[in-house]
Amino acid sequence: MARINLLPWRAERRKQRQKEFGVMLGFAALAGLLLWFLVNGYYNAQIDGQNARNTYLQEQIKQVEASITEIDELDRQKARLLARKEVIEQLQANRSQMVHLFDSLVRTIPDGVVLTNIKQVGEALTLEGRSQSNARVSTYMRNLEGSGWMTKPDLSIIEARDGVAGLPYAFTLAVQLANPNAPKDEDGDGIPDAVPPVDAAPAADAPAESAPVETAPVAEEGAAS
Repeated sequence: MARINLLPWRAERRKQRQKEFGVMLGFAALAGLLLWFLVNGYYNAQIDGQNARNTYLQEQIKQVEASITEIDELDRQKARLLARKEVIEQLQANRSQMVHLFDSLVRTIPDGVVLTNIKQVGEALTLEGRSQSNARVSTYMRNLEGSGWMTKPDLSIIEARDGVAGLPYAFTLAVQLANPNAPKDEDGDGIPDAVPPVDAAPAADAPAESAPVETAPVAEEGAAS
């Protein structure tokens, strides 16, 4: 007699497949979890490395900024030293200028002209005095222009004024100080950058005989007046 298996084999096979599927699903979940840990660890390591590099760069930037601050301070000190050096060089160059200036004032003044007042403001020198005639003042201005230590004479006032016998004209003229030994500037006038101030001479109303700069006795030149 034939043996017939009446057990529900389809249900058994279905259970077996479900069991195998569950095992495969567990392996897949385990593999996915392991892969996630690996990927997460890799990226965390990359982030930590980048953070370390950023920290190193920040430290280097701070050192460079400190170096830049030190360099700026050195530049400021250098500028101050150069400014002092320039002032000293100017003083050295202009040290003898006042001697030459007063010598030129004496040498350039013609007969029939006396100075009563000298005033300096910066590079401008104002000369006040008395003259025997207008022509003597013109001669004096030409002498000043050719002296080398004064330039650009500008006559501002000349008028007849009583008070000094033989010198009826009072004049005021301005000149620019110059140094023929100094390097020429862009304008080519040779005017120095800095000149020590000259104290004012006696007032204009003082007698001609007491003026600080005076020539020899006036020669009799009636034609010149």
